Amino acid sequence: MTAAENVCYTLINVPMDSEPPSEISLKNDLEKGDVKSKTEALKKVIIMILNGEKLPGLLMTIIRFVLPLQDHTIKKLLLVFWEIVPKTTPDGRLLQEMILVCDAYRKDLQHPNEFIRGSTLRFLCKLKEAELLEPLMPAIRACLEHRHSYVRRNAVLAIYTIYRNFEHLIPDAPELIHDFLVNEKDASCKRNAFMMLIHADQDRALDYLSTCIDQVQTFGDILQLVIVELIYKVCHANPSERARFIRCIYNLLQSSSPAVKYEAAGTLVTLSSAPTAIKAAAQCYIDLIIKESDNNVKLIVLDRLVELKEHPAHERVLQDLVMDILRVLSTPDLEVRKKTLQLALDLVSSRNVEELVIVLKKEVIKTNNVTEHEDTDKYRQLLVRTLHSCSVRFPDMAANVIPVLMEFLSDTNEAAAADVLEFVREAIQRFDNLRPLIVEKMLEVFHAIKSVKIYRGALWILGEYCSTKEDIQSVMTEVRRSLGEIPIVESEIRKEAGELKPEEEVTVGPVQKLVTEMGTYATQSALSSSRPAKKEEDRPPLRGFLLDGDFFVAASLATTLTKIALRYVSLLQEKKKQNSFVAEAMLLMATILHLGKSSLPKKPITDDDVDRISLCLKVLSECSPLMNDIFNKECRQSLSHMLSAKLEEEKLSQKKESEKRNVMVQPDDPISFMQLTAKNEMNSKEDQFQLSLLAAMGNTQRKEAADPLASKLNKVTQLTGFSDPVYAEAYVHVNQYDIVLDVLVVNQTSDTLQNCTLELATLGDLKLVEKPSPLTLAPHDFANIKANVKVASTENGIIFGNIVYDVSGAASDRNCVVLSDIHIDIMDYIQPASCTDAEFRQMWAEFEWENKVTVNTNIVDLNEYLQHILKSTNMKCLTPEKALSGYCGFMAANLYARSIFGEDALANVSIEKPIHLGPDAPVTGHIRIRAKSQGMALSLGDKINLSQKKTSL
Repeated sequence: MTAAENVCYTLINVPMDSEPPSEISLKNDLEKGDVKSKTEALKKVIIMILNGEKLPGLLMTIIRFVLPLQDHTIKKLLLVFWEIVPKTTPDGRLLQEMILVCDAYRKDLQHPNEFIRGSTLRFLCKLKEAELLEPLMPAIRACLEHRHSYVRRNAVLAIYTIYRNFEHLIPDAPELIHDFLVNEKDASCKRNAFMMLIHADQDRALDYLSTCIDQVQTFGDILQLVIVELIYKVCHANPSERARFIRCIYNLLQSSSPAVKYEAAGTLVTLSSAPTAIKAAAQCYIDLIIKESDNNVKLIVLDRLVELKEHPAHERVLQDLVMDILRVLSTPDLEVRKKTLQLALDLVSSRNVEELVIVLKKEVIKTNNVTEHEDTDKYRQLLVRTLHSCSVRFPDMAANVIPVLMEFLSDTNEAAAADVLEFVREAIQRFDNLRPLIVEKMLEVFHAIKSVKIYRGALWILGEYCSTKEDIQSVMTEVRRSLGEIPIVESEIRKEAGELKPEEEVTVGPVQKLVTEMGTYATQSALSSSRPAKKEEDRPPLRGFLLDGDFFVAASLATTLTKIALRYVSLLQEKKKQNSFVAEAMLLMATILHLGKSSLPKKPITDDDVDRISLCLKVLSECSPLMNDIFNKECRQSLSHMLSAKLEEEKLSQKKESEKRNVMVQPDDPISFMQLTAKNEMNSKEDQFQLSLLAAMGNTQRKEAADPLASKLNKVTQLTGFSDPVYAEAYVHVNQYDIVLDVLVVNQTSDTLQNCTLELATLGDLKLVEKPSPLTLAPHDFANIKANVKVASTENGIIFGNIVYDVSGAASDRNCVVLSDIHIDIMDYIQPASCTDAEFRQMWAEFEWENKVTVNTNIVDLNEYLQHILKSTNMKCLTPEKALSGYCGFMAANLYARSIFGEDALANVSIEKPIHLGPDAPVTGHIRIRAKSQGMALSLGDKINLSQKKTSL
């Protein structure tokens, strides 16, 4: 019996504080009370039996005084009572009284009310005594012809469970149900009957399907889903049947039910790898994503498309559907858009890149000046990065993309503008033919740039790549325009001094009395000027940055002016013009230095910036060839080295990805012929329906289970000692958002333990879903108690508690055994993730919780220590391998991970090898962890502390 077929009994909530009533009072209520008191008494009896009480004296009372009643509530409660009450004597024979019960149920199966008939049939599914069922068989058969569908569908279920458990009671069940199915019109009854035939007699189910295969599209969705399951199972077990049913699956792709379409597409992909089948399934998935409103559904179906893409043979088929996949971008959810763009980028090829770029350009333009959605800026960033990747892979596209993107350099959103700038920098370095176009566009948008960081980058690009006299003059013009009137200090002082001019009106109003915070009076002058204050926005951009005290941009400007002045001197032979241009550049730098030293800016200039500007002034005054080389050649070479290293890194990661996906076949591998495969070998393949059912129940076998250390025993926690009266141990099963504790409780005494209760409490972001119900344990008996705990965030959780019980016959108070704590491992929720350097720095600045962990290990190699930390924390190293290679006695690396709850965790490893202590000295240093929540930062720190101490050499 599989996990899916385990018996499920009716569970009833027990009020913990209620006092158990006596048997005499219950008997009295059941005999002489009215319907309401009988109902209450029956409920109490059920709860007591569930708690382990036997109550044999009440059996006859209930048969005599409660069973004949026609009240529906009582009839429903009686069904529960007969399900849980012991029906046999200690030697295993059926109790005599059950004959009377059997007769009562035979009458209920012929009752005119369909609810009573249907609920009785449902109850019979749970009976496990063949002697009780045998007299009821004619009545159950008769229910198949009842006028009401509720009775008929429950009759089918009852016949199915009886046939499965006691085939001798109804040997002709498959034939009976097949005949019933042929004549049945109701969808739910047909579904139950068909389901029974699938499991009881597959050949009859196939015969029925063959007769109505052309009408499958007209069936209800619940029946269509069962048909998809049957076709999958039949073709899975017997591949030669594929041709017979594949047309039916194609038809079901057109079903009106999204669930049927999804299952049919999934089944079609497993049955056939023909390009037409893959295309039909992928098209069906894309339609589902576009039509379904739920974002979770969209993400799940997108995952299916990503899985299809992983197969090398299917990738080419999906490349033709890239334009259809891009229709998903109409969804406002950022996560869906992110996944869609990633999929489209993976599928892009020289055949479809042009169309892809056109769509992405339209999407970028759409996001311009749209502020109704908070994710618009992030979406624009995603689009810019996607276009960047396309242009790097297909250089011909860059010329189309750059003019559109450069409009966004003046964007108020600094992150999107920074991405555009990074893209432009790479493009201008790699594609020589695009340099004039980029410089021209950059000069057009230069004056509109609002962010100082983008301004600095734009200055650098213009200074580095302006190579003609006209361009250099244009840059100087733009800089002068952006700086305003010079000298800056004098013009600003004149502006300040000329604030109150004689022609302006001066008015004197009534004097106001104001009360200060201390309660004293203060007088405010009412002398006011009617001259409107000059707005801050009227200042030219660069002047505004400098007056705000941001002199780093001034250092960048000095470098740019030096580069273009040196280049201008080499381009032009006229001494007069050379000197004029250099003098203008030096004047700009000198006026900025003067401004920095004055009291006008909000913050004074830093020494670093003074040094940089002074150095540039000195270089321009001397104009030595060495400095010319450094400024005009070495800088560009540094950029070139950085971009080539980055490109190499990307190529390496792509190569690794493709190696993963490439199926390696050895020359001497045996060839598998479907027709020659033995049936038992075919069954060894994984059944998707069984896998998905197990996954939903949280019973998935993880791949790591092959490792003996990762077996279930590794997750068993001992809760009490072996000498305690009650021994307990728990298996902790973590299934994403919930934890299931399977606690084994063993009574080690010779007494019966009553009301044995597992009491649990949690610490951290854990929540106990329900209290486990009390048990009665016989001497040396054992039982399993399950408890569910919900997890809300990533932090170390602790579950603690005790077991309390009464000893039967003892007059003492309740006994208590305290349990050991169960620590929930944070690693079950953390997954490696990647982000850009800019995002890492931004998060590092934003996150307020920092945990500094001192390295305390016995590992002597820096790289080995880093790998050990990555393995024990599930984090990903963002620092490229090239930066970590070589040996210098120091190492710094950035790590990043994400929890399943969407929380980010950052870490910076800064370690060194103390060479003066000898070659065997262990690694020293610090690891700084940053997270948004305190729990995440502390938990990750604890994990690192524990794992680094455990390391064995």
